[in-house]
Amino acid sequence: MPHRRIQRRQAWAEDNLPATLHPVLRRVYRNRGLGQATDIDLGLGQLQSYESLKGIKPAVDLLLQALRQRWHVCIIGDYDADGATSTALMVSMLTAFGAARVSYLVPDRFRYGYGLSPAVVSLAHERKPDLLVTVDNGIASLDGVAVAKAAGMRVLITDHHLPGKSLPAAEAIVNPNQPGCEFASKALAGVGVAFYLLLALRARMREEGMGEGPNLADSLDLVALGTVADLVPLDRNNRILVEQGLRRIRAGRVRPGILALLQVAGRDPRQICASDMGFAVAPRLNAAGRLDDMSIGIECLLSENESQALMLANQLDELNRQRREIQQQMQEEALAVLESKLSENELPVGLCVYDPTWHQGITGLVAGKVKERHHRPVIAFAPADEEGETLKGSGRSIPGFHIRDALDAIATRHPALITKFGGHAMAAGLSLQTSQLEVFRLAFDQEARRWLDVNALEGVIESDGELAAEELSMQTAEALNSAGPWGQGFPEPQFDGVFDVQEYRVVGQKHLKLKLRPVGDVQILDAIAFNQADTWLPTKKIRASYRLGVNEYAGRRSCQAMVDYMEPDST
Repeated sequence: MPHRRIQRRQAWAEDNLPATLHPVLRRVYRNRGLGQATDIDLGLGQLQSYESLKGIKPAVDLLLQALRQRWHVCIIGDYDADGATSTALMVSMLTAFGAARVSYLVPDRFRYGYGLSPAVVSLAHERKPDLLVTVDNGIASLDGVAVAKAAGMRVLITDHHLPGKSLPAAEAIVNPNQPGCEFASKALAGVGVAFYLLLALRARMREEGMGEGPNLADSLDLVALGTVADLVPLDRNNRILVEQGLRRIRAGRVRPGILALLQVAGRDPRQICASDMGFAVAPRLNAAGRLDDMSIGIECLLSENESQALMLANQLDELNRQRREIQQQMQEEALAVLESKLSENELPVGLCVYDPTWHQGITGLVAGKVKERHHRPVIAFAPADEEGETLKGSGRSIPGFHIRDALDAIATRHPALITKFGGHAMAAGLSLQTSQLEVFRLAFDQEARRWLDVNALEGVIESDGELAAEELSMQTAEALNSAGPWGQGFPEPQFDGVFDVQEYRVVGQKHLKLKLRPVGDVQILDAIAFNQADTWLPTKKIRASYRLGVNEYAGRRSCQAMVDYMEPDST
């Protein structure tokens, strides 16, 4: 494992937190800027109001018209977990609100790509919908919206992606990131934007005496899953949405599809946390969009029958196994090429990896793994057509390099180079001609060098400090486990320390099981280092960065350190 620098966080919030709070958790919260009791109140009453969302009134007007005039509403989704949960949410809730007909269409990523393209509009038009509602896409679909309106269809866009220089001419747009929107939480996932639109619709229907409508809180399991899966920053508003969804799942108020996905992943819904959604449920859902048809995942989420949901969840589980096998091979090939460059001191700052045999549905995962290994922005490419004339790339970035803005800068300097692109600060996608790959590779590296200096390329692990021997306990582990939710932008507590290695052994062929003793103490701490057996160099003393958790095995619960990084210590 490449060297990482461990850097301790500093508390930067006043301490007006409850006196009963566990002292370690108090430190963790203050390190994340939370210092008031209200900061850790994750009740639904603390959610930001939908009223400040630009476009919310015309959007609700449009949905009310659809309900009253019994329009056919077609939801245009996306092929990732955020898109799947958004689609399932809109289909199920609009049906519950009394819509006459609600259908959905998710583009085949291998034929039509992303978003409301003219080709997707043509497919939708065959169903003769009156209204198209996009979820988790549409903000960049200028041509698609124009084609839809020319064909007599109305368009309502709900999205969270960053807009381009122009907006589509839709009847209504709800996106917290569109110009002029005063909604404070810009980090909503696509499913969060859809949820807010439904909140506004329900409020208007109640005002106009159209009945109470469905209880939208019962759909928060979907919102929690989509929000965690899309890796949007967990600001306070998103933490409320996720925490409330998790609470409902733990209490048994969960739809059959999510319950089935938890079952095939071997997770206990009564003990569910955000990381389970991100690392166990979301990959199985995403596997459908990566390798097959995301409608399998959407139907699983929509299913009200436990047997049918479990059957679909098993299909998703099998697709996920296939995805892991393909990803492993692609990763090994990508890393092997870069290792040869590294040995020659020729590793670029901005990395592009490509092989003509790669699967375009897996490139984002490969880019993420290469980024973790080399701590540089990475774009992985795969053929987008059978002829191999065009490529699709998925990029993952590091702090200090806004990858979507970098692509915009490259497109400005080289107008004919990139066919299309979009994304966020940390993840983006693009298309280009295969013949232009080397030109793009050079331009991407040059752009990365403009953004990043040598210090930015050193991997930094942020730590909440050292735990005293008495804090290495079940009480601390359970306090941390029950807090959160932890995730993107609100990281799970990470600690560091120096330990004597008492024992170590390889388990599961690639993991390390260790017994560690804090230097100067007699207490022994059980630890596990996942996927680090091949980089382990036996040593008597290590400096480690770890998370403290609860291990459950054979009915016994114990405190365990999950070691994310370790290096020999010579002090």
